[in-house]
Amino acid sequence: MKKIAYFLLGLTLVACSGKQEGATDESMELAVISVTASDADLNQSYPATIKGVQDIEIRPKVSGHITRVCVDEGAFVSAGQTLFVIDGTQFRAAVNQAQASVNVARTQIATQQLTVNNKKMLLEKQIISQYDYDVAVNQLASLKAQLAQAQAALSSARDQLNFCTVKAPASGVIGTIPYRVGALVSSASQEPLTTVSNLSKMYAYFSMTEKQVLEMTRQSGGSKTAVDAMPSVKLILADGTEYESLGQVSMMSGIIDAATGSVQMRATFDNARHILRSGATGTVRIPIHTTGAIQVPQKAVYAIQEKHFCYVLDKDNKAIATEIQIMPQHDGKNYVVTSGLKVGDRIVAEGVNKVKNEMVIKPITPAQSAAKQKKAQEHMAEKRMPNED
Repeated sequence: MKKIAYFLLGLTLVACSGKQEGATDESMELAVISVTASDADLNQSYPATIKGVQDIEIRPKVSGHITRVCVDEGAFVSAGQTLFVIDGTQFRAAVNQAQASVNVARTQIATQQLTVNNKKMLLEKQIISQYDYDVAVNQLASLKAQLAQAQAALSSARDQLNFCTVKAPASGVIGTIPYRVGALVSSASQEPLTTVSNLSKMYAYFSMTEKQVLEMTRQSGGSKTAVDAMPSVKLILADGTEYESLGQVSMMSGIIDAATGSVQMRATFDNARHILRSGATGTVRIPIHTTGAIQVPQKAVYAIQEKHFCYVLDKDNKAIATEIQIMPQHDGKNYVVTSGLKVGDRIVAEGVNKVKNEMVIKPITPAQSAAKQKKAQEHMAEKRMPNED
């Protein structure tokens, strides 16, 4: 009886083992694709800070209390438009005083001129000496110098009075206004009166790594040539939408930031509708076109310690773990492989987490794999449905 029991137990184990092997063979049916070459259009994204082509801080040149604020925050102003008026009482008094000094100097010159004319007549009649005449002439020259000094003081006083009316140096949009009527301001004030931003065009500042800049410069033969050869770029706004106009990279800084190892770049965008505002943030996307690129699905690639691998099938359908190099840019679905694969290689396109190195699998097409998965889902759905009486 014991022998019969052991015999039956052995048959049971063999049957179970056969079922497990059958299940394993089925699970190793994985989608396999052949590597091909095609054109790839990718994007490199860089965080950017947006600024106007002119962000002019408006600061007072004279000290005094603000008597009038002529604009509001966010308003568009034209060059020469009055923005603020500062109390000019003391400066008008200084102008009047300087004007009086000019009038006095002119009167003294007129009087001394009569004296010189008289001295000249007396000298011609040899009534006075040459010395007396020269003294009169020198006094006239001294008075004329005093007049010039008084006129300079008058011009300076008038400038100070004009500075009481603060005008926009350029057309643009008004920023915040921290000071209001009655506030005491001066050229030493910590904050400017406001900022005028020229928003007709906007600059998007971003940074590229030193390695990227070196590669671009070597390929193009110089930094200016590299900038000119760069394609039009896109701007992604803070809400994730794409800005309506394309921009052009217009500047590459000549200085490398020692702290970050990066080089500042600048892209220029038209802003006719004033959608962009100075101080905003966004993302600059630079398109990268690669001809004859080898692209593989991301789900066919796995990473170990920052290295990337995929399974390449040999002629016996044995999966060989192969290290590959990929571009950092991708479209979210595929990787562009720069080395490790060649056209015609067969790779496991899915389920790489189930595969072990040198494991033999049964290759099927992606369409067959999709049909198999769909059938399995339908089968599971039928099991979940309640039985009808």
